[in-house]
Amino acid sequence: MSKILKFTQFSVRDLFVAAAPTIALIAGVCLLAYWLVDPAPPRTVRLATGQENSAYEEFGKKYAAALAKHGVKVTLVPSAGSGENLKRLRAGEVDIAFVQSGSTNEEAAEREGLTSLGSLFVEPLWLFLRETKGKPPITQLTQLKGLKINYGPKGAGAPRLFRQVLELNGVEKGEVERFSLANTPATVELLEGRIDGLVFTSAPEAPLIQMLLQTPGIKLFNFNQAEAYARKLPFLTHVVLPQGIVDLGRDIPAEDYNLIAPTATLVARDDLHPALTDLFVQAASSIHSGAGWFSQQGQFPSAKYTEIPVDAEAAKYYKSGPPLLQRYMTFWLANFFDRMWVVVVALGALILPLSKVVPPLYVWRIRSRVYRWYGQLRAVEQAVEEAPEASRMQVYEAQLQRLNEIEDLVNQVSIPLSFADGLYGLRSHIQFVRKRIQFLMGESAPAVDEAVAV
Repeated sequence: MSKILKFTQFSVRDLFVAAAPTIALIAGVCLLAYWLVDPAPPRTVRLATGQENSAYEEFGKKYAAALAKHGVKVTLVPSAGSGENLKRLRAGEVDIAFVQSGSTNEEAAEREGLTSLGSLFVEPLWLFLRETKGKPPITQLTQLKGLKINYGPKGAGAPRLFRQVLELNGVEKGEVERFSLANTPATVELLEGRIDGLVFTSAPEAPLIQMLLQTPGIKLFNFNQAEAYARKLPFLTHVVLPQGIVDLGRDIPAEDYNLIAPTATLVARDDLHPALTDLFVQAASSIHSGAGWFSQQGQFPSAKYTEIPVDAEAAKYYKSGPPLLQRYMTFWLANFFDRMWVVVVALGALILPLSKVVPPLYVWRIRSRVYRWYGQLRAVEQAVEEAPEASRMQVYEAQLQRLNEIEDLVNQVSIPLSFADGLYGLRSHIQFVRKRIQFLMGESAPAVDEAVAV
């Protein structure tokens, strides 16, 4: 059976050896394209959040948990708030951050390489004031003149927004004694009576907001002119904190409160990997899509309410949902197949031209087993032709012996049957050289005999 298999029309081994350089080249180019043209998404990403006990901090933890399920580590970077987050994005210190609407504009965002992944929730401007016995409640912001108000630390979104609001009311800089404490120590100062009020911009989920709304002696300012503020500052919206939303049983708050609110936006650098963009937007959809104090079911996340241009991948998600493959596969497997188009392009560019090289290489490899013996055969002929007259017979006999050895080795050569004509041609040429040497030996024999007789 082995002898039958030895003589075949085709040699798989020789084809593989002939094709190996081409296969290696194609594989190398495809791998290079796979990793360089469309690199794999990184396993870590830096997210700038906010102050301790802030909504940004709480939501940051939720994003970290959501992406950890897909093997992506989210490093949370605390900050003073929206303003500092924006600076860190511009400097490349973080990859993605929570930023308050109104912090920048479309032209600046495009110039700085920033893109929005969508608006997430409204974060009202909360102004909490201490109630003072014997004094009328504060209903106008002009009544804040002379009071000690904590605007929030530098880098937060609240100071900038609150200054704009005061300017609309004609309150000049310096007429309100400003403090710049972080939210937690400012809350302590308010409760201890060392300041008269403090300002937050935050979602109601923030622990400090929840606590202050239920603290006796602390009153939330009612922006009765909220609609006018929204018209003056287009990045603001008018929202209502409904009566009893905090605690229905205790009727907290005891009335509806009008508030003004920017929106919190997820902003990323425009070089964030598209696959990570998809993950963050999907996480945002699960975290922020529910009904809340100021939003309806499914209102957020949204491509609206942001002055920063929305990323193309994020806009595609808001329009059509998650990528098709990610609906049925794990994130990394879906990403692998999604990136395979790069390999397909590389294959298409290489496999056709390089495949034309393989057949000639295969033919050359097979025929070279025969052709290399022609060199040996030519060496025998050359030795015979150059043999000195005195020792011709010895040379002829030596070359005949060498010819027999060549023939034995040639008989061991195995090639596919489709190339057998070359092998049989070589054998006939060996026989031809042998006959020629024998002929020359016959001609030289009488001359040798005559020399011996003499």
